[in-house]
Amino acid sequence: MKNRRAIVTGGCGFIGSALVRSLVRDGADVLVLDKLTYAGVKESLREVEGRYSLLVADICDRAAVKKAFDSFRPDTIYHLAAESHVDRSIDGPMEFVRTNVEGTASLLDVSLGYWREKGDFTFQHISTDEVYGALGAEGYFTESTPYSPHSPYSASKAASDHLVRAWHDTYGLPVLLTNCSNNYGPYHFPEKLIPLAILNCLEMKSIGVYGSGSNVRDWLYVDDHVRALRLVNEKGAPGRTYNVGAHCEKTNLEVVKAICSVMDEMHPVPASSGLKCHFDLVKFVKDRPGHDMRYAIDSSRLAGELGWKAEVGFEQGLRSTVRWYLENEWWWRPLREARYSGERLGR
Repeated sequence: MKNRRAIVTGGCGFIGSALVRSLVRDGADVLVLDKLTYAGVKESLREVEGRYSLLVADICDRAAVKKAFDSFRPDTIYHLAAESHVDRSIDGPMEFVRTNVEGTASLLDVSLGYWREKGDFTFQHISTDEVYGALGAEGYFTESTPYSPHSPYSASKAASDHLVRAWHDTYGLPVLLTNCSNNYGPYHFPEKLIPLAILNCLEMKSIGVYGSGSNVRDWLYVDDHVRALRLVNEKGAPGRTYNVGAHCEKTNLEVVKAICSVMDEMHPVPASSGLKCHFDLVKFVKDRPGHDMRYAIDSSRLAGELGWKAEVGFEQGLRSTVRWYLENEWWWRPLREARYSGERLGR
């Protein structure tokens, strides 16, 4: 690895913890900077326990961030810390503005001073395809697609993307940006569609599907995303943006049907339930406000310039994910009982 010492903000979150596990397994020195909000789960790093450092801090706390830089002396920072759930952004937008916009500005400010003093340093910002808005039935998001965010979450991420580019264009800070499609896999906080549907199947609770379930997302297995992040960090051109997607478009209803089918095989419905299959748990509910119809990513820049391609197909990734939740109740049960029980958010 070109960069051996890495700060990972949000390293106890879903994508962040997958990245930390990958880096640590390959011998990198990693400092996780995480506020440990409801979605920050230290137990997601249990398999690399004792092999990374953890600083519990808010990225908006400039003094704490500067102290971390001065003491750890990183070669790079992977910035993943963010409020990330669209439904929660509808209910409480200001926390998204604070963390995603002000927190990113705080990190950039500290990083700029550190880079001017150290010299060899890269700031990598991990973002989302939601900043681009919605697609029609055809076409894909590219790195030159104009931004058109429609939720408080996507607007806050769009603002943070613009700040990162501004620090590069104005001050010369070496930055890298990635915008990814919907991730799924192990250790995913159970408010998101795939883990929520799996656990509701397991507990025989209704599975809410927004509207008609026709909204389309491009699904990316988290380990494929981690490989892309590391490749961009090691070989990407400063100032460059790379889209990360698997060309795996599914409607929300198709995703839920696939989950129910795998659950029917791996964990059949109890005979006492009176149901024929897990899909009988599906309940169509009122759509959420501002729900974008379709996202799809063109990853040709990442493939052409850096040689990346997705390796995990949706069927393989989904089966692996379902199996992981069935076998790891120790991880999700405390979250389900104490942090989020599956209630609807973002009305």
